[in-house]
Amino acid sequence: MIYICIPAYNEAPTVGLLLWRLRSVMQEFAREYEIIVYNDGSTDATAETLTSYTEVLPLTVIGGTKHRGYAYALEELMRAVSRRTRYPRRDGLVTMQADFTDRPEDIPELIKRFEGGADVVVAEREITPAWPGPVRMLRRIAPFIIRPFIQLPDIKDPFGTLRVYRISVLRDLLKDAGDKPLLHSDGWCANVELLARVSRFARRLESIVFSPRYELRPRASRVRPWRHALALYRSARALRAAKVVAS
Repeated sequence: MIYICIPAYNEAPTVGLLLWRLRSVMQEFAREYEIIVYNDGSTDATAETLTSYTEVLPLTVIGGTKHRGYAYALEELMRAVSRRTRYPRRDGLVTMQADFTDRPEDIPELIKRFEGGADVVVAEREITPAWPGPVRMLRRIAPFIIRPFIQLPDIKDPFGTLRVYRISVLRDLLKDAGDKPLLHSDGWCANVELLARVSRFARRLESIVFSPRYELRPRASRVRPWRHALALYRSARALRAAKVVAS
C-alpha cells in the first residue's frame, strides 16, 4: 500500500486538480494506494473541494478548523498512517504539496527506488528560472546555513516535500519521540528536521533529481527568504545540540 499524504492550507484552486491527476498516475502505475489529506484549518473552499472527491477516490480527509501549521499537519499524517498500515515494512508513505508544485508523475520513480530497498527516497529539486525569486534565493543559501550543523552526505537537497518513507522506519521514529511532538520547526525547516531525525533509523537513503512546477501554482510563494533562512539556522543548530543527527 502506498499512502500519499498531503498537508493542505487554503489550496482550493489546485488540490482538486492534484487529486484527479494522482488518480490518473496511480491507475497507470498499478499500485494499491490511499490518499490522506490534512486540511489545516483552511478558510477558503478547500474543505468543500475535498469532500467532493471522497466519493470517487480512495481519499480520507483529516484535520480541523484550527490552523496548526505545516509541521503539525505532517506529523499528524505520519501518525495516522502509522496506525492504519497493516504491513509497515512493505508499505510506503509519500509526502507532497497540495499546490501542484510537486508533480504526481514523479511518484512512480520514487516508489521504484523504494521497492528496490531504500528506506527513504528524496526528490531533490533542480533550480530553474521558473522558480519564484524568493524560493530560488532561499534554496541557494540554505545549504550553507545548515552545513555546519547537519551532515546528510547522501542528500544534497533536504528541503523539499516530495519523498517516500518506509512506514516501519517512521514507526521507529515516532516510538522514539513518544508523546512529545516530533517536529519543532515549520516549513522548509520541518522537512530538514524530519529527514535528519529519520536518518538515524533508516538503513538506506536515496535521492533523485526532479524539477518542481512552480509556474502551475496560482498563488504567490509563501517563502520569505531572510526570515526562513534565520529559522533554518536556528533549527539546524537546535538539531545538532540535541544530537539527533548522526555525524
